[in-house]
Amino acid sequence: MQTALNATQANQANQANTDFSGLWIPLVTPFDQGKVDYPALKRLVAHYRASGIAGLVVCGSTGEAAALSDEEQLEVLQAVMAEAPGLPVIMGVSGYHLGKTAARVGALSQLNITGILLPAPSYIRPSQAGLIEWFTTLADASAAPVVLYDIPYRTGSQMALETIRALAAHPRIQALKDCGGDPAKTRTLIADGQLQVLAGEDANIFSTVAAGGRGAIAAAAHLHTRRFVDVMRRIQAGDMAGAQALWAPLPPLIEALFAEPNPGPLKALLARQGLLRDELRSPMTRASAALVERLAQLDAQVV
Repeated sequence: MQTALNATQANQANQANTDFSGLWIPLVTPFDQGKVDYPALKRLVAHYRASGIAGLVVCGSTGEAAALSDEEQLEVLQAVMAEAPGLPVIMGVSGYHLGKTAARVGALSQLNITGILLPAPSYIRPSQAGLIEWFTTLADASAAPVVLYDIPYRTGSQMALETIRALAAHPRIQALKDCGGDPAKTRTLIADGQLQVLAGEDANIFSTVAAGGRGAIAAAAHLHTRRFVDVMRRIQAGDMAGAQALWAPLPPLIEALFAEPNPGPLKALLARQGLLRDELRSPMTRASAALVERLAQLDAQVV
């Protein structure tokens, strides 16, 4: 496997690293009577594009990508890019068939996107050697930089520290969305400096960035976006007191947003703002009335 990594490095030695610093919004996908609501999608992009974010992530788990056909995913990506030309966009790609997933990565990465977000294969639960083969093959197929997505509670695969370190040698693999649930591993990867570490668990944004992480991909930042941006900027500028004051009211809201399956609670609040309809694709369901009321109260307290 190291030989394959070295060969890839030799072929792509001149590729410059992409800067994934900052706050990325993993954009929800709005629906209207079961179909993608493209007018609402354009409103969302317009709403966020000038909010200080680093860019958008399209077709991640918050975007209900698993409920979209390949054709719909492509159309959503194209609509987002057309609405905000020049805004960095990362495309999420998941699967479990290596050949099909590699072909899709290869095709999508030709569309002038900033990066590809790749999780481990779902359902299969391969060994660490299998994970290295999976990610190496997909990175080889990509014309765009790769962001590893370590999220064992969705994939069933735990990415070991040494596996991530090995993958970091690949020139295409440049960042990590960290939902691994292991703070020690997070700190070690930040200290290594091989990958740009992005908080993937919203509750860990403050601790990850304070430890030297480069940013976050945060569903909760659909709300109070500029506040999240300012928290991260203040941490990186060394204004810890100012960052903490801004951060203090956010954890209760973040916790409530994930009290029921994401993005149901988030869509409920976005619907209250008039940005989209409170609609998800089955088997995802709308947030309960009791939670929506609680969320509204918590949201109002962030001032």
